[in-house]
Amino acid sequence: MSAADVTAYIEAQPEPKRSTLLTVRETILEIEPSLEQVIAWNTPQFKYSGKFAVGLAAFKNHLTFSPQSAEVMLAHADDLADYLVSKSSFQFAVDQPLPKALLTKLIKARLAEFA
Repeated sequence: MSAADVTAYIEAQPEPKRSTLLTVRETILEIEPSLEQVIAWNTPQFKYSGKFAVGLAAFKNHLTFSPQSAEVMLAHADDLADYLVSKSSFQFAVDQPLPKALLTKLIKARLAEFA
């Protein structure tokens, strides 16, 4: 699975999910260009040095972002107070891309776990 597969997943989504996911994906890759894009668990995932780092998913009424880490979620609980949070992911609106500042915090924290 490759970046082309991630593109196909995103392009298959109806608007406004498609545009929102494209924007979030672009932001993720701006923050960490070395991330490898794959499809896993039938959703777009981003790997760092062969390990799953973060992921996205589209659902009927929301999108999710996952830093794949309960520790990262707990450490950034205050930043995630406005979102519906689970153990290692959170939901966001289909028409509102995540802020770059939030994605930067979460991605950098997740990648620090691999150091």
